[in-house]
Amino acid sequence: MQKVKLAKHLTWITALASLLLLSACGSQETPAASAAERPEVGVVLSDVGLGDQSYSDAAFRGLVKARDDQGILFDYREIDRAGSYDEAFKQLIEKDNDLIIGLGYMVKESLETAAKAHPDKQFLIVDDTSELPNVASLTFKEEEGSYLAGVAAGLASKSGKVGFLGGVESDLLKKFQFGYEQGVKAANPAATVKSVYAGDFGDSKLGSTIASSMMQTDGIDVIYAAAGLTGVGALQEAERQGKYAIGVDTDQFFIAEKAVITSMVKNVDNAIFTAVGTFNDNKGTFPQKDMVFGLKEEGVGIAPIRAVTLTPQQQAQIEELTKSLISGEIAIQLP
Repeated sequence: MQKVKLAKHLTWITALASLLLLSACGSQETPAASAAERPEVGVVLSDVGLGDQSYSDAAFRGLVKARDDQGILFDYREIDRAGSYDEAFKQLIEKDNDLIIGLGYMVKESLETAAKAHPDKQFLIVDDTSELPNVASLTFKEEEGSYLAGVAAGLASKSGKVGFLGGVESDLLKKFQFGYEQGVKAANPAATVKSVYAGDFGDSKLGSTIASSMMQTDGIDVIYAAAGLTGVGALQEAERQGKYAIGVDTDQFFIAEKAVITSMVKNVDNAIFTAVGTFNDNKGTFPQKDMVFGLKEEGVGIAPIRAVTLTPQQQAQIEELTKSLISGEIAIQLP
């Protein structure tokens, strides 16, 4: 595993910054009860780590909520400090955590290696699944939230040309892409969608460069950025050029308030909070090995529409399509 080098000049979410003030040496504790009485949870964050303003930050919030509401202790590892996923899992196992979480499909190989070596330990992987008996999973129907993001893009676009910017191309990111493309067509059958992968989740300058090219060369006036910190650069570039953008994972309106019309919200924080609660309530086990969160389970959705004004008819269209996705009347075609 290569070390992921992070840009040091990150714009921190104010709320997250206040949470980090509570941290000490990568662990989180509250003084209410003795440590012996509380479950211990360790998490290996995604490759970009804290400050990505989306995925890792959301998972961190979920664990903070579990600490505050459920009384857990939690510890976390970022790859730029641990050196590799293998080392990160090794450290959390040595800390004797009751539950060890791996965030993102890229951790799967290391997580499964650790799980095989420690069959007595319970693991949880987010955004992938495993056949191992001691590995549970949290996955999401990102295609459903992305479909609604596509509907919003199709309604907001004036040129009929919209874009998708993904991080590293994968089966997971294809769910974002395909859902988005089909949502755009539902709102505007004549619209075209250009999809590009940056090959990186942690480079805001790269995201800005790619987005600029898509807007200047291809005439795209709405871009959906599902690319972590790389996507943050795309959102900011859209604002600089007077175009529109759609955020991902969390409500990213604050990043570029004149450009972000909505975000595909992936409630990683709520899902992790729920999973940890289930683990605790069932005395250290998961009654359901593979847990899936879609629109129906409030695992995905879209943030409020801002930056543009939709007509009552357009707003009603989004609401009707949401109901059709939940009922299964609309089936999104995936690769």
